[in-house]
Amino acid sequence: MGIRRFLSDRGDNGARLDLVLRRHLANLETATRTRVQSWIDNGTVSINGQTVRRAAARVTAGDVLTVDIPDAALPLRRPLEPEDASLDILFEDDHLLVLNKPAGIVVHPTHAQRDGTLLNALAWYARSWETLDRPSIVGRLDKLTSGIVLVAKSAVLHAKLQSTMARAATEKDYLAVVYGRVRTNRGKIDLRLRRDPNDRRRVIASDAVGAPSVTHFERLAQVSAPRIGVALLRCRLVTGRTHQIRAHLAARGWPIVGDPVYGNNGWSRITDAEVSDALGRFPRQALHAWRLAFVHPVSMQRLVVEAPVPQDMRSLLERLQIDGGV
Repeated sequence: MGIRRFLSDRGDNGARLDLVLRRHLANLETATRTRVQSWIDNGTVSINGQTVRRAAARVTAGDVLTVDIPDAALPLRRPLEPEDASLDILFEDDHLLVLNKPAGIVVHPTHAQRDGTLLNALAWYARSWETLDRPSIVGRLDKLTSGIVLVAKSAVLHAKLQSTMARAATEKDYLAVVYGRVRTNRGKIDLRLRRDPNDRRRVIASDAVGAPSVTHFERLAQVSAPRIGVALLRCRLVTGRTHQIRAHLAARGWPIVGDPVYGNNGWSRITDAEVSDALGRFPRQALHAWRLAFVHPVSMQRLVVEAPVPQDMRSLLERLQIDGGV
């Protein structure tokens, strides 16, 4: 059996247990709704340490969900190989690390890529740690997104940091360069998100179907870029769904520049040749996890960390003559 443990967040509040487990096990192909319901029926799922056998049981934000997944449903894995690779460490103490991830680096090993990930580099970095301590990444960051990644140095801290990240006082800010004319200084995108049934690599934004998802945005700068416009936005996550900012902004008509999944070739409709060329050549989604502020779960002191805007995005902003104060 493989034990998986999750901390439910505000988006799970009031949802059915089987649906919550499916969301948290989205990267496990064998975790179909039928199989998840059978695991619940067989008594291998608990909420806050109490076995629950009803798939329709409701989950409350902050619940600790534990599921023992049968070995037959677990992917075959070879041991993680430590790799000597550089890490850009923004903050470190005895309990946690905050890293600045370059774009193009995968965070967790996958079936398609077992080596060259951030976790491989962390395994090397932690090779001299105490036997029972190992680094574990809190949250997710897409391969083509740069910026802040939070790392716990022990399983105990990982659980505490998950709880901390779900609190309203935690601030997770991103910078995004988008196509479109953003006509309001700031606002909120409140759209539900669900997996695209025709393509599991995508999520779909909807008013009615999916997990509750909220993103706040602030327009930092805008350029005319005729005929469609370009803007620099600061986005703050309230919930932390897969592809949330990318899907939310695209749904509002502001796709992120260079996004290979939710973007478009907006650069081709811009009549300013220099601006069009700069946007068309940008090699990845222009999204950067810029700032993280939270209460340290051990010291109880507020910690604020910023990841410098990477050179590729800084060059793009300079070509667009955007300052934005970042």
